[in-house]
Amino acid sequence: MRAIGRLLPFVRPALSRIVLGMVAALFAGIVALLIPQVLRALVDGPLSDGDASAVWIAFVVVLALGIGEAVMIALRRWFVLTPGTHVEAAMRNRLYAHLQNLPVAFHDRWPSGQLLSRAVSDLNLIRRWLSFGLVLLVVNLVTIVVGIGFLVSISPLLGLVFVVLSVPVAMISFAFEKRYHVVARRSQDQQGDLATAVEESVHGIRVLKAFGRGKHALASFARQAEELRGTEIEKARAVANLWLWLLLVPDVTWAICLLIGVLQASAGQLTIGELTAFFATATVLRFPVESIGFLLSMTFDTRTAVDRLFEVLDEPDTIVEPDDPQTIAEPHGRLAFRGVHFRYPDAPAGTRDLVDGVDLDIRAGETMALVGLTGSGKSTLTALTTRLYEVTGGSIEIDGVDIRRLRRHELRARIAMAFEDATLFSASVRENVLLGRPEGSPADVDEALDIAQASFARELPQGLDTIIGEEGLSLSGGQRQRLALARAVAARPDILVLDDPLSALDVDTEALVEEALRRVLTTTTALIVAHRPSTVALADRVAVLRDGRIVAVGPHSELIATNEHYRFVISSLEAERGDAREEVVR
Repeated sequence: MRAIGRLLPFVRPALSRIVLGMVAALFAGIVALLIPQVLRALVDGPLSDGDASAVWIAFVVVLALGIGEAVMIALRRWFVLTPGTHVEAAMRNRLYAHLQNLPVAFHDRWPSGQLLSRAVSDLNLIRRWLSFGLVLLVVNLVTIVVGIGFLVSISPLLGLVFVVLSVPVAMISFAFEKRYHVVARRSQDQQGDLATAVEESVHGIRVLKAFGRGKHALASFARQAEELRGTEIEKARAVANLWLWLLLVPDVTWAICLLIGVLQASAGQLTIGELTAFFATATVLRFPVESIGFLLSMTFDTRTAVDRLFEVLDEPDTIVEPDDPQTIAEPHGRLAFRGVHFRYPDAPAGTRDLVDGVDLDIRAGETMALVGLTGSGKSTLTALTTRLYEVTGGSIEIDGVDIRRLRRHELRARIAMAFEDATLFSASVRENVLLGRPEGSPADVDEALDIAQASFARELPQGLDTIIGEEGLSLSGGQRQRLALARAVAARPDILVLDDPLSALDVDTEALVEEALRRVLTTTTALIVAHRPSTVALADRVAVLRDGRIVAVGPHSELIATNEHYRFVISSLEAERGDAREEVVR
């Protein structure tokens, strides 16, 4: 009940309709229980007296009750089905919004398949339970109680026997819950893992084919699928065991009651009409009693789904909006790092921070290149500028304002990023380019494409309205990078952060992009992670990052002359560049 109770904020707008659905279903059950009473009156009255004309009255009454029951069932469906879909939509929207707000560190930990299974399978199960399982579980339990009342009123002895022999059903159901909850949770987690495996295989299909590892991926998938199959069989066995008792106990109860009822009737303690009504009522109760099994299993599955849903919704959003937000009245684009530290929450104790006390001041309109060996913390430092991760010490300022004092929307409107690993969305080229500035004009799109040397987009089948495939994998790596760069440029930010956005470009295209970028960078503050000497040439100054610390800042020519580590880094970049050129020639 604690787990299911957490759904109340989502269910509250639909609660009145769900309650009305329960009332309609309850009336349907009570109407069904009244029919045996009509049969009792018919058998003990007109039929025993030989008055056949009264049969027509009973026929009309039973027909009316049957029609009333059908109408109530139809009303129950009408009341609950639409609100259930609204509740599911509200939960899915809330989950998606929360996923968008959660920091990147959360998404680093959680497999996408697990999130997908919660957003689709678990929410669908919750919706079906609210619209069907909950209503029938409550109504059937009430129907059983009312039906037992009718049985006792007909024959106290038979009613008592019916109740006593039905007690094992409750005991078996409680034992079933303890076992089934564990298995159901394991099954749903395995479904999430399997979804992750499918997603990774689809996204990495080129790699699997290129390395001939399709059979290996299939074997791994088959192993996970087999584990899930085993769990599902274990679930099925648990449910089958429950059904065995839910069918056996009522049948045994029916047989014993029939024996006692016949003996009572032969002794004159029970009329034929009462005996008929008793077993007709027991027949009406048959479905409510038997349905308890699958309704309980559905309820326990839903409890697991609710637990899994709130595992995500309970994740705290550590990148929070400020209580007293500030705005930048006169934006210039000055970017400053003040003693910035960062370490991942799960980093081993005693290890150094990944970003370990960075102090760096980038003047408005200046282009700063950030260079360092692999693993020195360059990409992490750039991700901190837009609060993709939160600094664990120090501060980052824009025009003298701590970025934690800015609303996230304002912060990310002032800083645009282009990553080395360019991600595009299943939308048109135009929509991808204007992602950071949806109100941009066609001229803005054209200018951004020209700067990024992405004119190839105009030659696609539908031009700029061509829908790019999932993650842009229908394009080459260089084409994706150029569109991602165009997206950053089209946003017209005060500060442009580029994390080696030219790594997949050929030599000639890179030179054209760098020449066009110089025009943009004359009026925009830029922090560029440089993995190529040519990218360093774009910068006014260079910051050298070593083991998470800035060890030198200055013009390229000055650092080459005075800093040994910088010379080593540049020589490493030139060696990598030489290898890349040789590969292009081949």
